[in-house]
Parts: sequence; C-alpha cells; structure tokens
Amino acid sequence: MSHSRYFAGRDEKNEEKLAHLLAALPPYCKDYFRGIRPATTSMTRVAYAYDLSMFFTFLRNSPDASLRAICEAERPECLSAITKQDVECYLEYLEGNGASPNDGPRNRTQGIRRRFSSLKSFLSYFCEAKAIPVNPTDATRMPKLREKEIIRMDQDEMREFLTELENGTGLCGKEIAYHGRFQVRDKAMLSLMLGTGIRVSECVGLDLEDIDLTKNAAHIQRKGGREATVYYNDEVKKNLRVYLEERTGQQAASGHESALFLSREQRRISVRGVEYLVKKYASVVTPDKRITPHKLRSSYGTALYAKTNDIYLVGSVLGHKNINVTAKFYTDIEEKKKKSVKDLDLLN
Repeated sequence: MSHSRYFAGRDEKNEEKLAHLLAALPPYCKDYFRGIRPATTSMTRVAYAYDLSMFFTFLRNSPDASLRAICEAERPECLSAITKQDVECYLEYLEGNGASPNDGPRNRTQGIRRRFSSLKSFLSYFCEAKAIPVNPTDATRMPKLREKEIIRMDQDEMREFLTELENGTGLCGKEIAYHGRFQVRDKAMLSLMLGTGIRVSECVGLDLEDIDLTKNAAHIQRKGGREATVYYNDEVKKNLRVYLEERTGQQAASGHESALFLSREQRRISVRGVEYLVKKYASVVTPDKRITPHKLRSSYGTALYAKTNDIYLVGSVLGHKNINVTAKFYTDIEEKKKKSVKDLDLLN
C-alpha cells in the first residue's frame, strides 16, 4: 500500500500548524503534546492545540489575577490554581451570547463538549505527572448533548444520487460544463465513497496502485494510520475501470503523479473539493437534507445494516474501533422495526 507520500505531507503541514499554535501557548504545553504524541494523530494534536488556545484566551481575559498568571508561568504547577468553578465559567464563556467581548465565542453543544474533553485531557496529563494535585474537570459535568436525528440518504435517494452523477440533469450554468469534463471522475469517486463507506480523507489519500480491480478492493489508510482493505461491487468496479482508462492519459502535476483522483489543476483532489462535489450533486436529489461526505458514509452504513442486520459487520467495514459508535447511528433503525409491530396482524 502506498499512502505514505500523501499522509506524510499532511502530517508535515499539521506539525507546522502545531508549532505555530504552541508558540503562542505557555512553554509547559509542549510537555503535554510530547506526552500524547505516541497515541494521537497529527490532526488530533492540532485540534487539541486550537481548543487549548481558546482556554488560554479565556484565562487572559479573566478578572482573576491568579488565572491570568497561568498564561505567563514557566511551569505547569500554576495550573493548580484552576478550580471547578473556573471550569464552569469557561464552559459558560464558550456558550457566548455576544453581549460583550468577554462573553466568548458562540459554540454549539458538541463543540463545547469537545473543548471540555481537550481541557480534561490536558489537565489529566499534569495531574498524572504529579504537577497538580487534582483535575478540576473530574468534578465538572460534561454539557449534555441532545440527540439529533441522523441525516442520511435512503436507498431511493442513493440511486437518484448515482443517476445524477451520470446525467447531471439537475445542474445549471458552469456546473453543466464541469460535469461534462469531470463526470467520469466524479462518478467513480463518489460511487466508491457511497459504495464502501470510506471517509473523505481515506478517499483523497488513495493512490493509483491502491485500486485492485481483480479483487474489487481498495487499500486505504484509516484514522490513526491503520491500513485496511474495503471491497466494492461490480457497478463501482465498472466506474473505476472507466476512470482509470481516462486517468492514464492525464499528466499529473509534479508530486501528484501517484494520486488516484485529480483536481482540475491536475493535483491530488482535496477534502474541500470532494465536499463541494457531494454538496453539488446531493442538493439536486435531496434539497432538504444537508448531505456531506460523512453523510454518504452514514447512508452506506444504514443500507448495509438493513441488508445484513449485523451491527458488528457494519462496524468492522466502517472501521469503528468501538461498536457503541456504530450502534449510536443505527439504533433508530431498530426503533422503526419495533414500531412496525403494530401493523402486524398476529392473531389471525
């Protein structure tokens, strides 16, 4: 498998972002990121750094001099000044209502929970290192997340989506011209995503040699660097074969020769580029649903579960480490099955 060039380049960019973020944080923060490095990806570390930057912004704006001093200290022992009440004020700050600069930015509950988890991890590290006596987040309640309906396409919409990829009948203006030029690529790429449930990062990271048409297989790199093989049906295989014939005649930009899917600049297509394409085609088919690449993944998982009724198989195919993650997305299917009992005439 040959994903090393793409992912190495991505990691290099993330390390540059991390270094830039750390330059604005207290020096002891470097100890934390060094400590979590073996167990985290570069993307995770950058996300944690963004979250901690927000926390230190909150501290700098605090009327409490002891909290402001944490931002200027050289050693982590200063973190012992943070109390449970300070953490609660930080969560309130994240909610923000726009009344004043000190109210902080507006964050949805999911974003607040993520930033709380980042802070909890940060303080846990120094607590385990005996730099601080207790972790105040341990006594703080995580903001409750309201369950939202999972957005996905049903099987009819999935078929319509593939038809729109083929025909582009709902497109207009420049979209029609681009469809004519990139229809073969778009159909191969998006049918592969919809037919395997791979993540958008896994898709853009594919190289030419990762596609095995004889075995109907694609070799991908999962989150965390794990290698995996996913399998696709003959329809996806046909789309890939047509695209690969077209791809052999394309002259990729320097450094992008191995990339499977190319942008109009002949460079490896970006995550943002795929997001735009999914939105373009899906908005024609499901204008009332906000379909993203991740929603293609959910759509595939739902269809697979409906066919197999095997939650463990779905989790394995999607690359979930924890089966509870899988179950959360597909419990509503079971609920619909329960409700259907009322329509059964069991007494006749």
